[in-house]
Amino acid sequence: MTKKLILSVCSLATILLISSGMASSQQIKPIQLLAPQTQGGKPLMQALKDRKSSRAFSPQELPLQVISDMLWAAYGINRPDLGGRTAPSAMNMQEIDIYVSKSDGAYLFDAKANILLPVVAKDLRSLTGKQPYVKDAPIDLIYVADLSKMNRLSETDADFYAAADTGFIGENVYLFCASSGLATVVRGSIDKPALAQAMQLRPDQKIILAQTIGYPNE
Repeated sequence: MTKKLILSVCSLATILLISSGMASSQQIKPIQLLAPQTQGGKPLMQALKDRKSSRAFSPQELPLQVISDMLWAAYGINRPDLGGRTAPSAMNMQEIDIYVSKSDGAYLFDAKANILLPVVAKDLRSLTGKQPYVKDAPIDLIYVADLSKMNRLSETDADFYAAADTGFIGENVYLFCASSGLATVVRGSIDKPALAQAMQLRPDQKIILAQTIGYPNE
């Protein structure tokens, strides 16, 4: 083996090692959520009184307990023996998936395991809406309908029920935020094809709405 060839092989090995290290550093790991704290908070009537949409968010990160409680309130399992959820769904199809977009990447909320599963190791917050604040708030939820669970329905009915079921979940988040002193807003102004591509969604998955959550920017 010539000296030149040896140097080429060594250079290639170095490049591969660097690339491998970069890929490893860009990976994100599952986040085990905490058991929800179901005690405390404001009474329901007070939370309804305080419920509102906000469009000014602090970049301050949310504690894991707050994220855990918020996702459980949104669409967690409240009847483990039946697999029942905190929000209803038509014919119990449970077709809505919640994706959580954070600064380090995007995750899928697995309610049964109470865990956030890694999806994309990239900050997608700026793609979750056309409003300027979405890129700075700590959490953007993306509500995605799994149409494979709705194949018994016509396209019109599937769209209707997916929208209605997303509305139930979004309102749960509104009430949780009102009860916890957080700011939130549901949004429909999204470049859905660009976001779906970035999230690597399947053709039978459809983005319905997004929702921003964070501390109020006061």
